[in-house]
This record gives sequence, structure tokens and C-alpha cells, in this order.
Amino acid sequence: MSVAKGLEGVVALTSQISSIIDGVLTYRGINIDELAEKANFEEVAFLLWNGRLPSRSELDRLKRQLGEEAELPPDVLAQVKSFPKDIHPMAALRTAVSSLALHDSQAEDNSSDANLAKTIRLTAQMPTIITALYRAREGLEPVAPRPDFGYARNFVYMLHGKDPDPVAVKAIDKALILHADHELNASTFAARVTTATLSDIYSAVTTAIGTLKGPLHGGANERVMMMLEEVGTVGRVEEVITRKLDNKEKIMGFGHRVYKDGDPRAKHLREMSRQLAEQTGDSTWYEMSVIIEELIERKKGLKPNVDFYSASTYHYLGIPRDLFTPIFAMSRVTGWTAHILEQFSDNRLIRPRAEYIGPTHQAYVPIEER
Repeated sequence: MSVAKGLEGVVALTSQISSIIDGVLTYRGINIDELAEKANFEEVAFLLWNGRLPSRSELDRLKRQLGEEAELPPDVLAQVKSFPKDIHPMAALRTAVSSLALHDSQAEDNSSDANLAKTIRLTAQMPTIITALYRAREGLEPVAPRPDFGYARNFVYMLHGKDPDPVAVKAIDKALILHADHELNASTFAARVTTATLSDIYSAVTTAIGTLKGPLHGGANERVMMMLEEVGTVGRVEEVITRKLDNKEKIMGFGHRVYKDGDPRAKHLREMSRQLAEQTGDSTWYEMSVIIEELIERKKGLKPNVDFYSASTYHYLGIPRDLFTPIFAMSRVTGWTAHILEQFSDNRLIRPRAEYIGPTHQAYVPIEER
């Protein structure tokens, strides 16, 4: 029995949702570069769930559904407002999503129609949870969602309590598209394992959120921002990063197990960071990021991944760093649920084996003799 540590290189299942072939990421066969430049997030959600781009009427209907379903059940909103102010938002999101199942009459219905309805509902409600949590801990009342706003616009509106600048909306929309799915990543695999037991969508998404919370998966962009704050100024970049490298510290936001020639998503966020730096008149965070990128590529041969420039992009939008991973989740929920629906459609229990390396030929010893 041979073991692939971390399941690296193991093909566990077949999927029609997204692919990474020769360093090119596609959703349902469409290159991520084309989607990032031409699509909006709602189109991408429909594409992931249905396997094709929507017509105008289908897109309008989905936007309307997302707007109508965004409001939280009163008990869940009250629960979010009651969370300790120092709780990590990913822990809060995990708990709130699990609680949503208690208020959904379709929670245990795994029919195709019910699962698609829950998919839309969950996607709609996650930004409301995240923004309500943020405002509650800041001593502010949560802002109710606007059904007439799009997904990205509604998120920024509920976060800051005012209609956002179009550039901010475009930046969030593009970031959501880039994070929506990524083949069989850790959280997606976790969601499919839960689904394969014929559990419900809420359980599977809760599993995925718990997995994404880990710093080796979704928490990397938060740690990138912590590093940028530690550096502080453009003039200190080389000193701080060189010291970290000498101390064998991991520089977050670089390298990827799947991409050997660079993450194709990174360039889009790099450009958004540049545009926001220009708009805000503060190029510090963008310039530091560019210098770090050049330094790490020169010294380590590593290129930035999607997490690296998402940090400065979100910072320019006034988003606290501990909300970076929840934003990842409110995007990736579209990919998670697409995989959940696919798993339900052709299910087999996922049950790998483990190679035992413990002691053998042991005997029971009575407690008096131990």
C-alpha cells in the first residue's frame, strides 16, 4: 500500500465544474481570465451551478432571488449580534450557517429542487451574516440588505452603511469571481466527503467553512496583511523580508501546490490593487506588495498566488483583515454548493484507507499489572 502524503497527486473523483490544466484555470471550460474581465459574479454562480452561462432573463431572475433571500431569520440575526466581540469571524460564520438549517423547512430535503433553492439561499445570506457580525462588534446596527442591489454592491453597502463607489463594487465583484471555485481544494473536498454520507447542504457547507478557516487554506490573505503591516513602509521591505527568509519563516501568499508557473488569478488582483492605490492616493500597500513580489521571486523563485494581492485590495476597500477569509467563503460557497450538487447527482461514499504504522502483536494487560 503506497501513501501519497496530503493526497498530493491523487485523483479522487471526476468533476465537470472547474479544471486546472497546464496552469490554466477554467470554470465549466471557460478561462478564468475571460470571466474576470467580462462576467459578473452572479453569472459565474449560475455557470457553476448549471453548467452554462445564463440568458438575460435567467440572470435577472437569479439576481432577484439573491436579493430576496438575503435577509436573515430574526433568531439567527439576534444570535450573530450576541456573539462575543473578540470571536474570529470565521468561527462566527461557521456557527451562523449551521444555525440557518434550524430555520429552513427544506433543510432535510435532498431533492434536486430543494438543494438548488438552499444553494441560492445560503449564497444570499452569507454576506448578511458577515456584515452583521462586523457592525455588531463595532457597536453599530446591522444594515438590512437591498434587494435591488447586486451581490457585490449589497455586501459593501451592508458593510459600510452607504452606497459604495463603482470601483469598489467592481473590485469586490472581480475578487468574488476569482475565488469562486478551484477544483478539488481542501474545503471543497471536505464538503464532498460530508455530502457523500447523504448529509444535508448546511452540514456540508459548515464543514467547508471549518476547513477554509485554517491558515494553510483560506487564512493566508489575512496573514499577508499582517506581514504588510509589520513591514509598515516601502523602505523597510527588503530588511524585514530578508530577515524572515534568513529565519526560515514562511512568506504567505507565494507558491501553490498546483501552479508551478504562477497563479493565473494573481495578476487580476494585482491590477485592482494598483487601481485602488491610485484612486485613494495611497500607493504604500501596493508598492510594498510589488517589491515583496520581486524580492521573493528573485530569492526563492516563487510567484504570488491569489491570496497575496487580495490583501492590499481588501485593505484599500476599508475591509478589516479578519474579514478577508469570510469574503473568500461568501465567494467559494458557490463552488462548494456546485460540488455538493454534483456529488448528490452521482454519489458514492468517500472512504479512503490508511496505512497502519503503529505497534503490532500487542496483548491486553490487566489494569492491576500496568
